[in-house]
Amino acid sequence: MARRGVYHITPNSGGGWDVKKEGNQRASGHFDRKSDAISRGKGLAKNQPLGQIKIHGQDGKIQTEHTYKKDPYPPKG
Repeated sequence: MARRGVYHITPNSGGGWDVKKEGNQRASGHFDRKSDAISRGKGLAKNQPLGQIKIHGQDGKIQTEHTYKKDPYPPKG
């Protein structure tokens, strides 16, 4: 089974938004507008065998999640 590529859309200290793959130190992109960061995150997630984006608010909490490609639901176990 392929590992899920998870991208987080988070606010950065400069007032913009970052797209960062889970487990990476550096951001995949920096954007002035949240909508631009979401578009980039969706594009990156859709290129993964299993992709997901987690969109955070200004407070850092996850607001919503979207999964792309084949989501193994219901989970086994």
